[in-house]
Amino acid sequence: MEPPWFKNAAIYCIAVETFRDANADGWGDLAGLTEALGYLEELGVDCLWLEPFYPSPMRDNGYDVADHRGVHPRIGTLADFDHLIAEANRRGIAVLVDLVVNHTSVEHPWFRSARADPGSEYRDYYIWTDEPQAHREPNAMPTEQDSPWTYDEAAGRWYLHRFYAHEPDLNVANPRVRQEIRATMEFWLERGVTGFRVDASQFLVQKLAETGDSDPHRLLREMRAIVSRCRTDGVLLAEADVEIDQLQAFFGNDDEMHLLFNFYLDANLFLALARKRADPVSRILGQLPAVPRGGHWANFVRNQDELNLSHLSDEERDEVFEAFAPREQERIFGRGIRRRLPPMLEGDRRRIELVYSLLLSLPGVPVIGYGDELGMGDDLELAERYSVRTPMQWSPAANAGFSETTTEAPLRPVIARGPFAYERLNVEAQLADEHSLLRWFQRALRLRRERTEIGLGESRMLETGDPTVIAQLCERDRRGLLTIHNLSDEPRAVTLATFEPAGPPEELLADDDYAPVDGGRLELHPYGYRWVGWG
Repeated sequence: MEPPWFKNAAIYCIAVETFRDANADGWGDLAGLTEALGYLEELGVDCLWLEPFYPSPMRDNGYDVADHRGVHPRIGTLADFDHLIAEANRRGIAVLVDLVVNHTSVEHPWFRSARADPGSEYRDYYIWTDEPQAHREPNAMPTEQDSPWTYDEAAGRWYLHRFYAHEPDLNVANPRVRQEIRATMEFWLERGVTGFRVDASQFLVQKLAETGDSDPHRLLREMRAIVSRCRTDGVLLAEADVEIDQLQAFFGNDDEMHLLFNFYLDANLFLALARKRADPVSRILGQLPAVPRGGHWANFVRNQDELNLSHLSDEERDEVFEAFAPREQERIFGRGIRRRLPPMLEGDRRRIELVYSLLLSLPGVPVIGYGDELGMGDDLELAERYSVRTPMQWSPAANAGFSETTTEAPLRPVIARGPFAYERLNVEAQLADEHSLLRWFQRALRLRRERTEIGLGESRMLETGDPTVIAQLCERDRRGLLTIHNLSDEPRAVTLATFEPAGPPEELLADDDYAPVDGGRLELHPYGYRWVGWG
């Protein structure tokens, strides 16, 4: 049996409304994204993950959904979506969309009916109580919401919300709600999506468990069955931010989620960068549960949320804060950092390449956020997580080439000041420069696709004898790849006693021109990396 296609893929995350504006109204749209597919194909993207583009008041980046089976009128139409899917498929690019079924917007017709009428058929679509103190639940936004319960004057009761008060939780224990979820999935699968990124999947399971359900993971298995029935290549990518001993359950017996975001690796990667030591990464890789044959980890450096450090100890989290977010305004929710990677690394190209080289070479599927390939910065003047959700920087033209609007301001301001300003950092300039970060990403993504041993082979860490150096060996079908990364700001030389390539080693990717590999001895510059392949 052939391994799943996604194991050798790279996923690119896009917020459509901030990516590219085709009709000059200040909002990115599906037509603009369709126009940019050639750029994404050339970049080396295999799969797009589209953040919510549904009708919404847009108080939470579209995750406050008001209609699960439509398109926000400023973003496009269903016909635009169908055209996007057709063009993406023509280029061999799969498309995942966000499945946001933990909650809705307060503006959703279901909730408007539920709050207005106790006898409404939608009343039990949500979770209500008369005594919130007796049913307190953790809130995902601890510094923004005092309680996960909000009193609704119209309903005369309190409703549950794990996130913002304007996002009431759906009652997934209700069979009618689960039928709505099935209908939503089938709607988008019939329109050609390859699968879904399942938002807040841990809360879906938790809510079923709280009702006394003896099988709280059954909803995830139902989702898997729907996707498998509609598409043999279907994929479920889950946000499951749970304790490490609970992760295996979200894979199930290869019958739940295909991919899980690797929050533990991400947090420990930044701890390793702060310490300039390899052991946080090698240690957590050894602690993660084994993945089933049909599953894998989805690895990322940054996404469009905060850098979540909640799985580190208080002392470890303080180390990362001190290194990369020393100011309070750079932090969020008491657990995370609301910055993109390049500003955290002070724009140091060596370190930026090092981090993404490591991401692309580790076991799992790499997930890249829009603009990462340019080294885009952030805007800390914007509230909360919007700091990392600024418009894509296409050119030095007005509005960063994101929008040609002359009558309306863009949905969000472009970065116009400092070292990450759009006039100096944009797609147009980097395409013209063979040594740009964008060109580096093109080469690295192409190489990763060609070296299938990374995604499909067997991987193991090698002993380097140096606490600052990470070495990994991937092998498949008599081909092998050694990747080695120096996290320190000093040159290192290591000898890999167990490095025995099955053929002449060839330098495939590196931060500089190094002397040919001599046995198991390899030299590395400060923040240096090397990919050495054979076969």
